Amino acid sequence: MSAKSSVPTCVFECEYRGVRHAGTGLPADGAELTLYPVAAGQLREALLAGGGPQSLAAAVTAGGAPVTVAADDPDLRFLPPLLPTDTNNSLLTGFMGTHRSKFDRAPAPDEPFRAPNWLIKGFGSWTRMPGETLTVPASSVALLEEPEVALVFANDAEGLPHYAGYTFANDLNDIGLHQQNPWGWTPYAKLCDTSMTPWLFLDEPPADASGRIVIERGGQIAWEGPFTAGSDGIYHRVPDMVENLLSYPALHKPGLVSYLLLGSDKASWHAGFRIADEDRITLEFTSHGVVLSNPVRWAKPVTPAYSG
Repeated sequence: MSAKSSVPTCVFECEYRGVRHAGTGLPADGAELTLYPVAAGQLREALLAGGGPQSLAAAVTAGGAPVTVAADDPDLRFLPPLLPTDTNNSLLTGFMGTHRSKFDRAPAPDEPFRAPNWLIKGFGSWTRMPGETLTVPASSVALLEEPEVALVFANDAEGLPHYAGYTFANDLNDIGLHQQNPWGWTPYAKLCDTSMTPWLFLDEPPADASGRIVIERGGQIAWEGPFTAGSDGIYHRVPDMVENLLSYPALHKPGLVSYLLLGSDKASWHAGFRIADEDRITLEFTSHGVVLSNPVRWAKPVTPAYSG
């Protein structure tokens, strides 16, 4: 992948040979990565010290001597931004039905805020990285990929959320099940793996985050189409969405890292395409020079050991 000159500074974290490292910038195609050893929570603490998102870039290089690593080194695994691997104190949640294409009118300038539906996907540690398999329930009816902007927040010792930046995700879900009972079965429909890029962009949520969806089957393109995920395509004001959600005390747990998905536009399912087992979903965020690609696998049916 190659970064566009207009995109903001970004940082990333990874594990290399069992040690946490961090780096800056998007890696160019075929280029090696320069990694700096960092302590768990080092970048997060820099943010909470009051320097804002830009302080994270300086924190990357504040550790030991760097190492140079091939991007495809088998000992390298990227991490979701700021993931607290030592405590699992992280939460992945998201909004639903936020995009303008899902409304029959434009919002009035003085229209009172009405919060969109919101759901919990799971722990941040459940998030899959680029290239990793997205597993869905054996009972899945019809899948829908959802290219989304993910905002990242870290709570301080008092529980106050601090904005760190944004990244991108694929909120894969079972829209077929959702359609059967939109007001009751949506939480079940969301019990599919979500993938996320490790690149944390140190800027305000983007107005334009757009690109192309490519779904491959047997190595051939089976469906493709454009998408938009930035705030320009969202019906609600993003600050209203964020401020309302993060006003709830339940999300003020000290040390919590929150990944907040802003919702998605219509995609392959709406165009009549149906994702199949072993398809590969690739989201090309061309506005930011980022690619998120994952194969999809249906899980094998499992009968729980329950005798109640």
